[in-house]
Amino acid sequence: MDYQHIANAVADSLVAYSKDESGWKACKKTDAVTVYWRPSAEFPGNLYKGDGVISASPERVWDCLKPLPDGLRVKWDENVKKFELIETVNDTVSVCRTVTPSAAMGIIAPRDFVDVVLVKRYEDGRITSNATHVDHCDCPPQSGFVRGFNHPCGCFCVPVPGEPNKTQLLSFFQTDLGGYLPRSVVDSFFPSSMAQFYSNLTKAVKSLKDF
Repeated sequence: MDYQHIANAVADSLVAYSKDESGWKACKKTDAVTVYWRPSAEFPGNLYKGDGVISASPERVWDCLKPLPDGLRVKWDENVKKFELIETVNDTVSVCRTVTPSAAMGIIAPRDFVDVVLVKRYEDGRITSNATHVDHCDCPPQSGFVRGFNHPCGCFCVPVPGEPNKTQLLSFFQTDLGGYLPRSVVDSFFPSSMAQFYSNLTKAVKSLKDF
């Protein structure tokens, strides 16, 4: 499987999402983020966009977001229980497994996701993670977990002009949770989950020295 090609296509998709302002509807707003949605073109669900400003430099925010097995994200992100490296493709591309805990008062059982992940840096200072689901022979579905599928998703750490200690964080999620969940549960879960993601990230950045 050409993981590099798949990852590059995801990065192109996310750039397109970030530039296309059409069709977005706000569904949740907090002090940290505004969450928008529109129908996904990838699967019969929604594409969600989070847009918020974090009071830290892009590099500091990225330290908390790095997709690493021993990274900080498993410490602060309540939706990431475990993060495993399945294969290193090259310096910027890897295949990873993410395990999530049960959610929505147990209605959503633990999930796992296998994704190709591309870390990309742009000349304007943006740092991005780009991911989508793939199959991998070393990581078949496992008992105890419902296999979910991430469609093109990721985060953009964007420098704020004239504000070196601020970062615009754009995030895109479009996830098929798999299993047999009521649509109402899924549609309420993601906006709340993304708002909590920004809130927890803001706290993690402030206490980065404690990790």
